[in-house]
Amino acid sequence: MAELIGNLLVAQSGGPTSVINASIAGVITEAGHHEGIEEIYGGLNGILGILNEDLIDLGDEKRSAIAGLKVTPGAALGTCRYKINFEKQPEAAARDFDRLFQVFEAHQIRYFFYAGGNDSQDTAHKIHLEAVKRGYEMRVMGVPKTIDNDLPKTDHCPGYGSVIKYNAATVLEIGLDVCSMATDDGSCCVIEVMGRAAGWIAAGTVLAQQGDPARPPHIVLMPEIPLDEAAFVEKVRTTVAAQKYCVVVVGEGVRNAAGQELGADKTRLDAFGHPVLSGAAEALSEIVSRQLNLRTRTVKLGYAQRAAAHFASQTDADEAYSCGTAAVQAALEGKSGLMPKLVRVSSNPYKCAIEFEDLANIANVEHLVPREWISEDGMMPNEKFVEYAAPLIVGEVKAPIVNGLPTYTVLGKSPVEKKLPART
Repeated sequence: MAELIGNLLVAQSGGPTSVINASIAGVITEAGHHEGIEEIYGGLNGILGILNEDLIDLGDEKRSAIAGLKVTPGAALGTCRYKINFEKQPEAAARDFDRLFQVFEAHQIRYFFYAGGNDSQDTAHKIHLEAVKRGYEMRVMGVPKTIDNDLPKTDHCPGYGSVIKYNAATVLEIGLDVCSMATDDGSCCVIEVMGRAAGWIAAGTVLAQQGDPARPPHIVLMPEIPLDEAAFVEKVRTTVAAQKYCVVVVGEGVRNAAGQELGADKTRLDAFGHPVLSGAAEALSEIVSRQLNLRTRTVKLGYAQRAAAHFASQTDADEAYSCGTAAVQAALEGKSGLMPKLVRVSSNPYKCAIEFEDLANIANVEHLVPREWISEDGMMPNEKFVEYAAPLIVGEVKAPIVNGLPTYTVLGKSPVEKKLPART
């Protein structure tokens, strides 16, 4: 394979994680070791920024700033939820692709890396196919990222270990608080976590039990299992009778027996046309309060769960960085249209290897929690899930502390000179 000389462009898409920037640091650092990559650019706000030719020169950043990305949450390059949709908007999508390749050609982009989840991998796959179709020599690699852990073909996704580490610790602490307030009247606390279609995040909070099923969470509700309202209410009742309190964790996308999302606000749609999810905990709280006349409280972990770099998993951060590094190495070897994936070698001791998967097998496919990893009543992950998840939260990322608070990297973002007319 002849060496491909040119510039590299990396961008991020979708909701951030506490370790997504570690992947970007891996891409940048590895790219800097190879002479065939002349300039290293970042696309601001994902594919949308690239369409607007909003590029920054990552070569101008200090080494300390790139190193600092390993412990910095959020999307350092900015992100977006822009979808190039050939099915619903073919003419607009065709214009977008013409514009993208004008940008690539104008800036001699020969290596493109896109970090994100399902939709991002779909975008990377389409760009790879379009480059082949146009005869434009460019190597395209997806870089896995999602707290939802729903990408197929990989054992788990960078970002997942950190979100369940933070969430499990938070459930543990909330449980101690609620337990200390427990009285003969009883109480129920419902904690809502992210996860529209897959229950990986909710399931991960079972680690808070630390092997003792009497400890919170007492109930974990996942979107994979339709809610049996009567069984749920009865389990809350028996738990409160035994413990004087009950802590419930619910994934935001949990559905009722009719398949309807409990927390869906159909008056508001997100960027992909999905109803905004904002009320699963409240819906369950209302059910418990009405049927059991029980004092209830709700907690939404919201953005905190994906931004909590101060309690990120070192295992997660290391794997995120390695995926970025491996993507660059593969591209320099002549590979394109692939995504690094984590392949578990063993759980005890924990070891994962990095292999590669065709983006065609990743894009727009959701990986759900296996039914055999969930209890028979559907309201708790079982020991198979615990064996899977426990190694992913090991180790603590150490961010620099200044005046008692973590200090994070903010890139200088030196703009690359635009060469094209403004996008219309």
